[in-house]
Amino acid sequence: MQLTVRDTPFTVPARRSPILMAAIAGVVLLLVFVLDRATGAAPVQHLYYLPIILAAVWFTRRGGVCTALAAIVAYHVANPHLLTLSYEESDIVQVVLFLAIGIVASQLTENAERLRRLAMTDDLTGLHNLRSFEGWLALMVREARATGAPLSMLVLDLDRLKSVNDEHGHLAGAEAVRTVGRLIGQRVPRDAVACRYGGDEFVIALPRCEPSRAREVAESLCAAVHACAPVLANQPFAAGTLSISIGLAGLMLPPGTTAAQTSHTDAELGNSLFRAADAALYRAKARGRNQVCEALD
Repeated sequence: MQLTVRDTPFTVPARRSPILMAAIAGVVLLLVFVLDRATGAAPVQHLYYLPIILAAVWFTRRGGVCTALAAIVAYHVANPHLLTLSYEESDIVQVVLFLAIGIVASQLTENAERLRRLAMTDDLTGLHNLRSFEGWLALMVREARATGAPLSMLVLDLDRLKSVNDEHGHLAGAEAVRTVGRLIGQRVPRDAVACRYGGDEFVIALPRCEPSRAREVAESLCAAVHACAPVLANQPFAAGTLSISIGLAGLMLPPGTTAAQTSHTDAELGNSLFRAADAALYRAKARGRNQVCEALD
C-alpha cells in the first residue's frame, strides 16, 4: 500500500483569537447601531443580521443568540419610540428575525462542523481517516523542512487478526480493531495524528519527535494492547489475546531544506517515510510479532 500525500491537502484553519472575533462583531454591531440611529431606515436595520451571523459562525449558538439579543437592545435604543413598547408589525418581525437568524446560523455552523469532522474521521475507531491524515502529514513534512524538527512515523497492525475472525467471527475482529484504535487514541502524544488506513492497519505521525521518543511511544502501545483484557462481540477475553507489531521510521532534515536540495517533494518524503516504517513492520512480524522494529538506515 502506498500512502499518497496530495498536492492540495486538507489544511487546518488558523486559530483566530476569540477576543479579536468578539471585537470585530462588536464593532460591526456598533457601526450598524450608529447608522440606524442616524437614519431609522429599514434597509439599514437589516444590517444587524451581519454581526449576528458572524458571531453565530465564530461562537455557534451562544454567540449567535447573545449577539441577537444585543442587536435587539441596540435596535430599541436607536429607535426610541420602541422603548415605550409601541411596536408596529414590522418591528415585531424584525425582532423575531434577529433571534431566528442567530439560532439558524449557529445551527448551520454546528451541522457543518459536525459533517467536517465526520468526513475526516474513521467510523470504526474515531481516529483520523486517510484523507485527513494525508493533509496533516503534508503539513508536518513542510514543518520538518522549514525548522529541522524531527518527524517520526509508526505503522502497525494487529497480529493474527485472521485467527480472531475465523474462530470468533468478524464482529469480534471489528471489536478488536476498535479496541486497538481506542488504545492508540488514549496513548499517543497530543500533537500526534493517528489514522486507520486499512482493515487492521494504522499509521501514526509524530511531529517534533525523535526516533528514541517514538520508540517509547511504540513500546507503550505494544504493552498496552497486550495487557488489555478485551470484550469482543460481548465475550470477555483474557489479557494477551491481542497484540500488535509496529514499524518505526524517522525523518530529520537541516532547517530550511528545499525540495531541490533533497531532490524530493513533500509527497515523496511522506511516501518514503511511510515505506520505511512499513518495511520495518514486516521485519517485526518476521521476528515473532508483538514488538517494535526500527527502519534500517
